[in-house]
Amino acid sequence: MKRLIECVPNFSEGRDPIKVDAIIGAMSSVPGVYVLDREMDADHNRCVVTLAGEPNAVAEAALLGAGKAMELIDLTKHSGAHPRVGATDVVPFIPIEGVTIEDCVALARRVGHEIWKRYRIPVFFYEAAATRPERTNLENIRRGQFEGLREEMRTNLDRQPDVGEPKVHPTAGVTVVGARKFLIAYNVNLNTADISVANKIAKAIRYSSGGLRYVKSMGVELKARDLAQVSINLTDFEQTPMHRVYEMVKREAERYGAMPVGSEIVGLIPKKAIEMAADFFLQLENFSPAQVFENKLESALTGAPLETAKDGKLAGLARPFLDAVAAPTATPGGGSVAAFAGALAASLGQMVAGLSRKKKSQASFVDELSAALDELRRTADELTQAIDRDAAAFDAVMTAFKLPQGDAQETQQREEAIQTATKGAAEVPLQVAEKSVAVFERLGQLEAIAAASMRSDLQVARFMAGAGARGALANVEINLDGIADAAYVASLRTKMAALRERLGDAPRATSA
Repeated sequence: MKRLIECVPNFSEGRDPIKVDAIIGAMSSVPGVYVLDREMDADHNRCVVTLAGEPNAVAEAALLGAGKAMELIDLTKHSGAHPRVGATDVVPFIPIEGVTIEDCVALARRVGHEIWKRYRIPVFFYEAAATRPERTNLENIRRGQFEGLREEMRTNLDRQPDVGEPKVHPTAGVTVVGARKFLIAYNVNLNTADISVANKIAKAIRYSSGGLRYVKSMGVELKARDLAQVSINLTDFEQTPMHRVYEMVKREAERYGAMPVGSEIVGLIPKKAIEMAADFFLQLENFSPAQVFENKLESALTGAPLETAKDGKLAGLARPFLDAVAAPTATPGGGSVAAFAGALAASLGQMVAGLSRKKKSQASFVDELSAALDELRRTADELTQAIDRDAAAFDAVMTAFKLPQGDAQETQQREEAIQTATKGAAEVPLQVAEKSVAVFERLGQLEAIAAASMRSDLQVARFMAGAGARGALANVEINLDGIADAAYVASLRTKMAALRERLGDAPRATSA
């Protein structure tokens, strides 16, 4: 299996292309590293570079880039609209293929220690690699920027680095290294130069101020263009889609007599994010990624399956999973089927919401239907992933039972492994039940706003959601007898009872 990661180092230089070329040259000298993109912004005075490749090669490229930036960038002479604490300001590692977020955390930690060892630049860890809860958010580390951090590090223990001495590098400052999911840097420009308007909008939309989940934002003054900008980091575009952020910026701007005059992507963006935005704004009926020419071409060239209902091959889509379930093997079994039922319910709910919002009779419910469509799309993806997760959890239990039990130590290790794996085998279907119940309730809410012609589809979807939830709960139940931790079992039974109540099921007797 290929092992690919992305790294998006941010350098505090956006005005001198010669310096940026030198930094990129140092990074691209590593074999197996691909420089996919570079973005320079004079107002921000910042450059964002996108690297991809095998983890160790990308790590070395990031280290060489940090070394070259230390040579070329002097923060004591630097100014720009974007907050910064280092010449190499931030170095995030993102899993792409064959790599987990935990792998990226380990890589980030290694790179952080190597930056200090090679260049004597102190390092802070953030996001998934953070060593303290308050350092998960990058803005907490950047508070006060280079100048403020330089003073605070001398006296404030809470502001000392994770790696290195408690003082900034004289010219290169510090570097913040981390691991995270794919981030979209998305800026919306306003038809006003009033930075206070951008700041108010940024406060309204960012999660830390009570706004949208997975949104970080701030107001930025673009002096060269005489505009104010809402600068946004979207840390999970599938949970909070880009189009929803834009719509909220637009509505908030109207409160102050302003409006967007354009938006921009900094760096690269997943194709799925664009497809989601296109589906939302164009209100495409029965849209599928298989309708995108490049997707279809890639499928044809690689042989990867990419078929949809539009292809007229519904049986062909379902057959592989049905055959896998029918095979005389323990997995995929009932837990995977329960997850599949929940995913089908969420998918059918998407169809109902998507078609209903196109109808004139439901015009007053477009926003509510669009929100339901986004939520059901996310849940369908999560339940689809749970199909394999449930099978993997069961396989882990079987592996634990096969461990040797010769002496007392081996017997104890085997029992501990069995208990851990059995808890995992109970937790996955519990999560499936929770998501399926949420779908069941969401579909019930759609009854009041969906088109009347979609009533039977909605009913089928609710039946499937209920079946998925009840099937998943049955899979939780069967694992509880094998778990010795009584408090843990009691906690799960309480959660199960609450879920059954939400489904409208009568209370069930439980074993002591």
